[in-house]
Amino acid sequence: MGAWGRDWARLVIPEVEEVELVACVDSDVRALDLLQNEVGISKQRCFGSLDAALAMFAADAVLNTTTLPGHAPITKLALEAGLHVLVEKPFTETLECAHELVDLAEARGLTLMVSQNYRFFPAVRTVARLVKEGELGELFGVNIDFRRNDAAPPNPKRRHHTDTQPLLVDMSIHHFDLLRLIVGTEAIAVSCQSWNPAWSGHAGPPVAIASLRFEGELMVSYRGSWISAGPETAWAGEWSMEFERGQLFWTSRGEDNMLQDRVTLTPRRGRARTIPLPAMPHIDRAGTLAEFAASLRTGQEPETSGRDNLRTIALMIAAVSSAERREWVAVAT
Repeated sequence: MGAWGRDWARLVIPEVEEVELVACVDSDVRALDLLQNEVGISKQRCFGSLDAALAMFAADAVLNTTTLPGHAPITKLALEAGLHVLVEKPFTETLECAHELVDLAEARGLTLMVSQNYRFFPAVRTVARLVKEGELGELFGVNIDFRRNDAAPPNPKRRHHTDTQPLLVDMSIHHFDLLRLIVGTEAIAVSCQSWNPAWSGHAGPPVAIASLRFEGELMVSYRGSWISAGPETAWAGEWSMEFERGQLFWTSRGEDNMLQDRVTLTPRRGRARTIPLPAMPHIDRAGTLAEFAASLRTGQEPETSGRDNLRTIALMIAAVSSAERREWVAVAT
């Protein structure tokens, strides 16, 4: 129940009517005190361990909003207790551990889902549909730019400033997962370089560039930075997608659950035009939570299940490995 967990409790869970928050868990009593003050949850529903919470309240599932080191052990504990799990990304630090959790969930007949919330926005859904329909012809190139000005100082240090991989693991995994959804194929290999200027205020490299080769000879150029002084992008970044019959430019995910989505189509002949976007009942993290709830009601595998997310984890790990080795790295299958 750190700041992110409290945000889930205050803003996200109340939006999805099918979900009821029955108890909150944190080993840090100060976090629980803040939760009670900020969200208004009673002290009787706050516990120092999952076992203690389950001894008092029945539950169907656990929402795991811990930091990355807590993802795997808490998810494993919940699955072993017979609970479905929705866990923040990346859901493990290694591919081996990810496979173990996916296999455990399958053996217990439980749902394990990863909250890849950037998928649940209208621009993303629209672009994925346009690629699938194929009316623009062959997709032969994708360029992605992500820019944020978050050096410390002048900004105060936050959690990602102390991460060993603040860009590739904490942020780029969103963009990698979007690529898999939108392109509709899987990455084969990655060439990545990352670096950390002495003045950045980050413990790990906040800047990276990468080339990603996907099935079908599609090449993707990726540039990401936590410390750019240029115009900041939306959180999903700015995407330029080159097709046989034109170009799509799009962006998505504004601040604080606000829509900043837009899609522009520029045909090879004719004027650029804005593509209409669909209304969605839930966006962002509420979209992942609603998808999770629907999967439990219907028994169907959720879109961003742990099993599907193995390929996203593999792509992230390949990018980190390539940055460390300074060479092309194959993406594990």
